[in-house]
Amino acid sequence: MRTSRFVLAAALAAASGLPAAQDNVNVRFSWKMKGEYAAFYAAQDAGTYKKANLNVRLGEGAGAPAALGALIQGQEDIVVLPAIFAISAIQKGMPIRLVALYHPKTPFAFISHPEKPIRVPKDLEGKSLGTSVGDTATSYLDLFCKLNKVDCSKIKKVQMNAQALVPQFLAKQIDSTSVYMSNDLPALQQREAKIVVMDLIQFGMAVPGMAAVTSEANITRRPEAIKRFLAATAEGFHSSKGDVVGASKSILKYWTAGPDLAIVLGQVRNTMDAVPVYPGRPIGWIDEKLITGTLDMMKSVGEIDNPKPVASFFTNSLLPAK
Repeated sequence: MRTSRFVLAAALAAASGLPAAQDNVNVRFSWKMKGEYAAFYAAQDAGTYKKANLNVRLGEGAGAPAALGALIQGQEDIVVLPAIFAISAIQKGMPIRLVALYHPKTPFAFISHPEKPIRVPKDLEGKSLGTSVGDTATSYLDLFCKLNKVDCSKIKKVQMNAQALVPQFLAKQIDSTSVYMSNDLPALQQREAKIVVMDLIQFGMAVPGMAAVTSEANITRRPEAIKRFLAATAEGFHSSKGDVVGASKSILKYWTAGPDLAIVLGQVRNTMDAVPVYPGRPIGWIDEKLITGTLDMMKSVGEIDNPKPVASFFTNSLLPAK
């Protein structure tokens, strides 16, 4: 009887020309506001979500574990976080799945000072490198060294709190540390223009980054709402790639006490440069070979033993048709 009432109400709304109720979609980022999230705010600012009949709430986060926990508890519908964390969680049994991958290769780098430059991997030998628990770049340092014929034993790893890495680098207490080019680097370059940057992607460090993740329950219960969200978000990325200034201004409208526009422009530009557009594929499309390669990489460093079937980790079925 209840279902019949809903069907009748929808029919009456359609007959009267009234708009159907918007679907609520709660989105949680894994970290605080940063230019990397500009495409989502560009879609919000342009009314793209509203046109897709969605009421989207975008919220800051406090780390990947907390964001994934809220997703499983049903407090969030979509979580935006580095894909490597989601892949690890799925391997451990968490019922979630990647539904879009915006950064197949995380845009990060090792930075150094010009008096002790690190321009190629071999330059790491004899230098001190600031690390922190969970830091993506240094978590796979052994693999990076192997790929580039570097003697990792000659790198002095200095572990500290993640918040202390950049200040210690600026104080020249460490020679190098890793930074996200889509977040930390533009702000640092405004303060220290002569920083030497070694792009890790150029030297084989391909770790999947920014991704949209949802629960298996949502894939079953709310596939149409998620499809519309991903399609609208793809429009946000297209518009942001074409208008970095506009996207930067959009996110700043929602960013309380945000940084200077110049810094945000750098963050958004570096973010969009790392978002590929595959011929005949929608933005966010996930390459099965990339996921397989990631699992092999995680296995090679002892992070996992026996990977689950690759289809357990992602689906492209909710992305818009190209």
